Amino acid sequence: MNVVVTGGAGYIGSVCVEELLQAGHTVTVLDSLSEGHRSAVDPRARFVQVCLSDREGLRSAIADARPEVIIHFAALALVSESMAQPGKYFANNVAYGLNLIEAAREMGVRKLIFSSTCATYGVPERVPMNEDLPQQPINPYGESKLMFERILKWYHQIHGLEFVAFRYFNAAGASERCGEHHRVETHLIPNVLKVVLGQASECSIFGTDYPTPDGTCIRDYIHVTDLAQAHILAMKPGIAGFFNLGNGDGYSVRQVIQACEKITGHSIATVNQSRRPGDPPRLVAAADRAVRELGWKPRYPRLDDIVASAWQWHRRHPQGYPD
Repeated sequence: MNVVVTGGAGYIGSVCVEELLQAGHTVTVLDSLSEGHRSAVDPRARFVQVCLSDREGLRSAIADARPEVIIHFAALALVSESMAQPGKYFANNVAYGLNLIEAAREMGVRKLIFSSTCATYGVPERVPMNEDLPQQPINPYGESKLMFERILKWYHQIHGLEFVAFRYFNAAGASERCGEHHRVETHLIPNVLKVVLGQASECSIFGTDYPTPDGTCIRDYIHVTDLAQAHILAMKPGIAGFFNLGNGDGYSVRQVIQACEKITGHSIATVNQSRRPGDPPRLVAAADRAVRELGWKPRYPRLDDIVASAWQWHRRHPQGYPD
């Protein structure tokens, strides 16, 4: 199929582009490079530098690409930043996303696959979390993603736009070519590995008094290539709706650090910090719907395998991407 990927120079987007190309699809990447990296884009893909805030540039890029499907990754995704600058998140993730969906409608695109988040649930009523839980975000990042989910529902009802919204849990790991390099890194695994690489003296643990067995947050880690495969499966006509993507297993911050020590063979110094605002204590997916309706099955569910792939990439690219 002919696919447009927004945010295809970012972490998850670049891996998805790689997997799409391997599966034989034609890909055009749209990215402003405000957060992504030009060298992360697979050279087999066509690249257009455009920001979703640029309505005319966006419309022109989609008209040129003539996609059958748009996969939308472009978003701001720092919970702590969203708590300090909510307007930035509502502008980028909602208003600029609306520019995309309008351009898609005008150009006759029939399907959009959206990178959403488990942050739309807030503090869940139960764990593991299925898609029927109430959505009560506790930070503007989660709220912005939920707002766009609701926009998609209305565009489906009014304009017939078919959509899939994937509520990710914690994306982690790397492919052979593409890995995780954020200009502001808040994700646990790359920050732990920075200590091993000699780029940091210690790793911060934000909150040690959560109601969990060891007092630290528990998260569900999902390999980034498994996320990408779900998007490819969702491109089939007739697949629609909301899906959680996770492994169904939760690991605490301390358990992740221990896994990094095991894989790298290095001890890792830590320092305890206060909780970050907007962090729920425990997030673990029930992804039965994706397994049942998409035929999706994670290939790398083990935490050790996820950490090992991240370590291999960071060891080869200690400074990340060059641009």
